[in-house]
Amino acid sequence: MGHYDGGLPRLRFMGSWVLRCEGPTANLDSTYFDARFRVLREPLGFLPSAARLPDDGDAIHAWIEFERECVVAVGRIHKIPTDSFGACADTVEEDATHCPDFSPLAKDGMRDAAGNPFPNLNDIRPAVQIRQMGTLEGHQRQGHASTVLMALESAAVKQWGDCTGFLQARVAAIPFYESQGWVCFEGEYIVDGIGLHCSMWKLLNNSQTGGE
Repeated sequence: MGHYDGGLPRLRFMGSWVLRCEGPTANLDSTYFDARFRVLREPLGFLPSAARLPDDGDAIHAWIEFERECVVAVGRIHKIPTDSFGACADTVEEDATHCPDFSPLAKDGMRDAAGNPFPNLNDIRPAVQIRQMGTLEGHQRQGHASTVLMALESAAVKQWGDCTGFLQARVAAIPFYESQGWVCFEGEYIVDGIGLHCSMWKLLNNSQTGGE
C-alpha cells in the first residue's frame, strides 16, 4: 500500500514499519536527525550538530519508521551540481572534513574495478550521490538498508531522469552495496575523522530501479 506525491513515493506500509521518501525540500523532524546521529556520528565521537549537512534541503530523503514513532533507518540522495565533481562538506561545521571528488565526472576513459567503462563526459550527467545511509543497531539485517536504497534510487530517476549514481562507502559497507549492483572504482582512501572509504557507482534508470 502506498501514497505518491509529485511523482515521488511518500509512504509504503510494511507491517510495523513505514517507509517514507520525501524531497527535495523534505519536511524532516528531530527523529530523523537523531537516528542519523546515533548511527553515523555518535559512534565516532561527533556532536549532534554533525548529523546535518549543508545541502539537506536539496536532497531526497528516505527513512523507515518503526510503529510510526521511531526512525530506524535513513538515507539521502542529491543531484551533483553541474559545476561540481562531487566534493562536499561532511557536516555543517565551518571546519568540516570535505569528501573528495568523483574522478569520472572530470575525466573520460575511466573504468571501474570490474573493467566496466564509465559514460563519457557528455553522457554521465545528471549525476547523483547517495549519502548518510545507516540503520540503528537492533534493527539491522531486516532489509531496511536495501529498502531505503532502492527507494532513493527510484526517487532520483523519477525526479531527474536516467542518471549516474555515486557514493563513498565505508569499507565495511562495500559488500552490501555490491549486493545492490554498485561497483567500486579507484582505490581506498581515508575521509578524515570517518575512516577508510571506497568510491562506488551505478547507472540508475527505470530498468535498474524497477520503475515503469
